[in-house]
Amino acid sequence: MKIDHIGIATRQLKEATALWHDALGLEVDSSEEVGEQGVRIAMLPIGETHIELLEPLTPDSPIGKFLDKRGPGIHHIAIRVDDILAALRQMKEKGARLIDETPRVGAGGCLVAFIHPSSTNGVLLELVQPQ
Repeated sequence: MKIDHIGIATRQLKEATALWHDALGLEVDSSEEVGEQGVRIAMLPIGETHIELLEPLTPDSPIGKFLDKRGPGIHHIAIRVDDILAALRQMKEKGARLIDETPRVGAGGCLVAFIHPSSTNGVLLELVQPQ
């Protein structure tokens, strides 16, 4: 396993990408709209991982609600797994509270599932299985 990406909620994707570019020279290597999750994203590679900038499509989307409650900042940490079903099963067996009992399609066509922060010391954890 390794960190796939760190998700950062932002109100304005264009301004956020400019900040990461100007401050650190990071370039966007992919961007897309994930309608099912109500978000527009930009992925910026940094080392072996990515910074994922997340802009809500609507105020009532999960990221929109997060921004209203907490403001911009780190939203989640995503861990890359080889077998997301096995990882979910193992987490559940160990008592973790799953937000997603079954994986769904996320950005880049990856399978993703979220683990509730109450099970991970206050950190929203995303499991990611690449295509």
